[in-house]
Amino acid sequence: MTHPRGSAANSAAMSAALSGAVDLSALKARAESSRNQPPAPPAGAPPASSPPSGAVFDVTEATFQAEVVERSLNQLVVVDLWAEWCGPCKQLSPVLERLAAEAGGAWVLAKVDVDANPRIAQLFGAQSIPTVVAIGGGQPVDAFSGALPEPEIRKWLNALLDALRDRLPGISAAEQENGGPAEEPEDPRFTEAEDAFEQGDFAAAQAAYERILDAEPANELAKNALAQVKFTARAEAADPDARAKADADPADLDAQLAAADLDIAEQDVDAAFTRLVDTVRRTAGDERNRVREHLVALFELFDPADERVMKARRNLASALF
Repeated sequence: MTHPRGSAANSAAMSAALSGAVDLSALKARAESSRNQPPAPPAGAPPASSPPSGAVFDVTEATFQAEVVERSLNQLVVVDLWAEWCGPCKQLSPVLERLAAEAGGAWVLAKVDVDANPRIAQLFGAQSIPTVVAIGGGQPVDAFSGALPEPEIRKWLNALLDALRDRLPGISAAEQENGGPAEEPEDPRFTEAEDAFEQGDFAAAQAAYERILDAEPANELAKNALAQVKFTARAEAADPDARAKADADPADLDAQLAAADLDIAEQDVDAAFTRLVDTVRRTAGDERNRVREHLVALFELFDPADERVMKARRNLASALF
C-alpha cells in the first residue's frame, strides 16, 4: 500500500525491511575481488553474458550478479519486479522504461519476471508486485511497491541520484556527458493534489484527483492515489477507541468499519479483512452491502495479486453466497 506523496517516505520503511531481508554482501565481495576477471559460472550453467549496454534490460537468476550487483558498484540499478498477469505492472513498467531511456545512463532499469525468476523476488522479500528496488554499491538503498504517479517516481529517482552521486562515479559521468542533472518536470495536476495531501487537506486532494479522472477516466495512477486519499482521510478521522467498541459490540457497524481502517493503517491487514468478512456474515440487506463496499474499497489499496487480498476475496465470496 502506498500514499500519493507519502510513497517515497514509505519506501524508506520498505527499504529498511529489505536491508534485513536482502544480503548482497557476499555477491558484492565477489564482484569487487573479480573486477579484472569474470566470475566462474556455476557448474552446468550457461556462460555469463556481459552486462548489457542499454538503459533497459531483462535480468535472470543466472545473470543477476553481473548485470545488477556488479553493475551497481559504478551505476544506480533500478530493479523492476513484474509479471505478465500483473495489471499495475503494465501501468508502471512503461513509465520506468521511458524514464530510464531519458536518463542518459545516469541509471539503468533491470527488469525481472518474477514468474520465471522466483528466487530474485524471494531475495528481496517482495510480498507483492510491482515492487521496485534501487541497488547502489552492491546493496539495496531504497524501494517502493505499487504503481506510483510519474511525478513521484521522478522525485524518488532524483533523490537517489543526489544521494549516490558521490558514491557511484557512473552517475556523475553520465550527467556531465548529458549537460548536468536533468530537470524534473512536474505534472501540475498531481502537484496540486500532492501538496493538498501533504497539508492534510484531504478534501482538496480528493477533488484534485477527481478532476484528473474526469479528464482521464482510465488514469490508473490517479485512481490509486484517490483511493489512498480517501482511506487516509477516514483513518485519520477514525475514533481511536473504535476497535475496543467494535469488539464490545459486533452489531456496531460504524465501529467495525472504523476499526478495520485503523487495522490497515497499522499494517494489520489480515485482521482488517477478517473483521469485515465476519461482519458481512452477520449482516444482511443494506447493512451487508455497506460493509461489502467498504471492504472492496480497502482491497483497492493493494496489489490485486497480494495473497492477503486474494484470500479475503475468496472469504468474502463464501460469506456472500
